[in-house]
Amino acid sequence: MPHALVEPVVAWFDAHGRDLPWRAPDRTAWGVLVSEVMLQQTPVVRVEPAWRAWLERWPGPADLAAAPTADALRAWGRLGYPRRALRLQQCAAAVVERHDGVLPDDEAALLALPGIGTYTAAAVTAFAHGRRAVVVDTNVRRVLARAVDAAALPAPHLTAAELARAGGVVPDDDATATRWNAAVMELGALVCTARAPRCEACPVEQLCAWRAAGMPPDALADGRRRQAWHGTDRQARGLVMATLRAEQGPVPAAVVDAALAAGWPLDADRERVLAGLVADGLVERATHDDGPAYRFPEAGLAPVGELPPADGRSLADGAGGGAA
Repeated sequence: MPHALVEPVVAWFDAHGRDLPWRAPDRTAWGVLVSEVMLQQTPVVRVEPAWRAWLERWPGPADLAAAPTADALRAWGRLGYPRRALRLQQCAAAVVERHDGVLPDDEAALLALPGIGTYTAAAVTAFAHGRRAVVVDTNVRRVLARAVDAAALPAPHLTAAELARAGGVVPDDDATATRWNAAVMELGALVCTARAPRCEACPVEQLCAWRAAGMPPDALADGRRRQAWHGTDRQARGLVMATLRAEQGPVPAAVVDAALAAGWPLDADRERVLAGLVADGLVERATHDDGPAYRFPEAGLAPVGELPPADGRSLADGAGGGAA
């Protein structure tokens, strides 16, 4: 017997699911993968136009693998976490080398590709190939934490027990499992949100353990403060990337330094930010008529380091999986 949550959540999704291009019948596996990478930490409203432009320019892995890295970084624009663009290009190159340019449909083979973790492999298996997989992003974790565990929010980090619990809810057959994965993710994105859940619109309000318990507050609330942005290295890195995107060639180091000077007056802070970008393969040191300069990598694939939030989503409206 399917879990009690499955039928009402899937029925709700059939009526209220968003019409997103990576859910269209003519979607490709590559298009689904691109959407999953773009949607990490980024809301749908910003991803959709970027996704359309990206797929028009690089409709398959071979197209992206052959592109200059600088072009990929410029096209990534302001989606955030630009190492995702490098990771996606590195993955494309591996698909060309190992699978003749065709994204594999096996979850284990997907997981073996660079830059693809447990969440992304499961999401592509489900949403591109319509096969049963346990897809667990932040939205799914939040819905199950509330409906099953009577918790306001899930634990800060995914546990093996939590993953097993999620797997126990996923239906056994491929078609229903795929619908469930899409539906529960959408429910978390649109209704069972982190800060202002719309319980009156929830199809499983009467089944929700958290609701029945009186909606107790998050026991870990003090440790869940949002990460600061202003004055951080993340903001500084974004300014550097924006400065380089504004020019086609190398940008004098003095110009880059001036872009950072107001918010980061210490030389050591600015140098640390720039050194980190170089180490991550996002920026190269170069020369200019005016002396030292910085630029995006001209060609080839730079090594891609690990990005902590690379697999799964943290934004309440960032979920977009579910092509079925």
